[in-house]
Amino acid sequence: MTDTLDDTLTSNTPVHPDEIPSVLHGRPLDPHAPSGVLAAYEEWVRRSPQAPAVIDGDHSWTYQQLDAAADDVVRAWGGRVRAGDLVGVCLDRSAALVVCAVALARVGAVYLPLGPRPGERRLAAVGEDVGVVCLIGTPDVLAEKHRTAAELVELPLPRAGANAAAGVVAAFAPPAPDARTALPGALYAVLTSGSTGRPKAVAVAEPALAALLGWYREETGLAPGDRQSLLIGVAFDPHLLELWAGLTSGAALVPAPDAVRWDPAALTDWWRGAGVTVAIAATPMVEPLLDRPWPQDLTLRHLFVGGDRMRRRPGPDVSAVVHNAYGPAEATVLATVHTMRATDADVHENAAPPIGGPVTGVSVMVTDAAGRVVARGQEGELLIGGAGLALGYLDPELTASRFTAPPREAAVPGCARVYRTGDRVRMRADGLIEFLGRLDDQVKISGVRIEPAEVEAALEQDNTVRSAVLTAPRDAGGRARLVAYVTAAAGTEPQPEKLRASVRAWLPEQAVPSVVRIVDAFPLDANGKVDRPALLRREAVEQSDEPLAPGGDISPEATASERLVLRVVRELLRLPGAAPDDNFTDLGGTSLDAARLLAVVEAETGVRLRAPELLRQPSLRAMAAVLDKRSSTAAAADRSAGI
Repeated sequence: MTDTLDDTLTSNTPVHPDEIPSVLHGRPLDPHAPSGVLAAYEEWVRRSPQAPAVIDGDHSWTYQQLDAAADDVVRAWGGRVRAGDLVGVCLDRSAALVVCAVALARVGAVYLPLGPRPGERRLAAVGEDVGVVCLIGTPDVLAEKHRTAAELVELPLPRAGANAAAGVVAAFAPPAPDARTALPGALYAVLTSGSTGRPKAVAVAEPALAALLGWYREETGLAPGDRQSLLIGVAFDPHLLELWAGLTSGAALVPAPDAVRWDPAALTDWWRGAGVTVAIAATPMVEPLLDRPWPQDLTLRHLFVGGDRMRRRPGPDVSAVVHNAYGPAEATVLATVHTMRATDADVHENAAPPIGGPVTGVSVMVTDAAGRVVARGQEGELLIGGAGLALGYLDPELTASRFTAPPREAAVPGCARVYRTGDRVRMRADGLIEFLGRLDDQVKISGVRIEPAEVEAALEQDNTVRSAVLTAPRDAGGRARLVAYVTAAAGTEPQPEKLRASVRAWLPEQAVPSVVRIVDAFPLDANGKVDRPALLRREAVEQSDEPLAPGGDISPEATASERLVLRVVRELLRLPGAAPDDNFTDLGGTSLDAARLLAVVEAETGVRLRAPELLRQPSLRAMAAVLDKRSSTAAAADRSAGI
């Protein structure tokens, strides 16, 4: 259970004696608690070898089978993967992924999850910046350097399940000469976005993850007989919490089919059918579920949401305990949590919930620009310290700039350093923390600093608005303007000009968006977060100087399917400039847009496709090729049947 009791501060706290400083310390770690993640898993292998460790539809693997498969992978490496080596894993949520994670932990290598389709450019950046000794994945997704590597070793991984891949190899190639190696003691590393556009690698030690897992198991009661979802995008660091929470509690991991991550209704159907009892999900995936009646036949007891600002709390019909979690990868997945139950006194409030207080072993504090702790109620930067801190970035200079000594007035035993999050927060008088936005998200319009979160909150005051996202695209001259994207509350039709008029009561004129666009849903990235760059790209196309007339640029050689897909996408997304080689999601297409595209395609061709089939395609032209292939298959089947 989350504990947010204050420790006594030293006498030089720079606040008025009658004010409470913005410092909180979670409950201390149990000194007798195990600090080994792999050892906790192996204990369950010994205690319940025949219990299910992974359940994927009709397929399942016991703890004993999982462990034996991990040993087989270690033998297949033949000593090429050693302790401290960085290994990039390009697999989706599956038994194969779980086996790889266990095998890497067993040899002491550093697990770097990259997701099933990290992309050529991202893999190239990883190869140049991060000293991976090998990549694990199917040959078609590996970078050119690793596809042509001298040593390709086929791995004996499970091939069954919704997301399973066949023909997985370990591709060995020498790291780039200047690539950074893993930090000593790292259990895993994850990539976070960098201001330069190149990813930053954060390394986390085993004790940090073990401390979080201990809190998580206590909070959820996760135990044998439970089913923990494996739902989060693999490159997103909560994936590590999901995976090891199940394996260190004797519970079963349940990998989610890709389709459920795009469709809220499919997600609840999957929770029900798979018997999931504890789940972690990205906030934008869950919020649409809160706008409709909550299914009362779910076995789901605990639901953790995070990765984006939560705009409303769950209502009284939500039977699961919902935890609004906050935490950067630099603080081992999550650092604070606000827990919400149907019996809470504020259950009927339709307001954004706070991000709560620190979990066990974590300290949090709010400081001003000079690094001094502020009084509660004042805004400032959130700093995190304690057991959950990562080892740091692979780049030591970057580590030194973000991981610093704590403020003198907040120094306590066990908190020798803190991570500067760059997030703007306020600690309330009751100790709960409110997330206000990024310090570096502020935009200047006509010399006035604008905080996007403030504008979004003003739009969300309107009862026709479910949620809002503000972007600040720049023109060729570098001038920014504000464009807001808004989703409608159930049963309403927001009017852009009325919304602009209504926010004038809350905001200075410079902060009023110049454009408000109503959308069915926000584009999400591979980790389930709102994809703000996709919104910016979509706006750039909207504002193209010479928009194409629908259908005007289609090649005479285009197939009927290419013409159909391009026409429908242009109409659905209101993007007359969309071209055959554009990517659907890069244009701002959402899962709801995909569903509408599929409906039109089926109505006009009689061919029924699945959303994941299309959303995985790199371009609209590739989407059309899928339709052509399915149409040909259906026609051949009709001919053979004599129809």
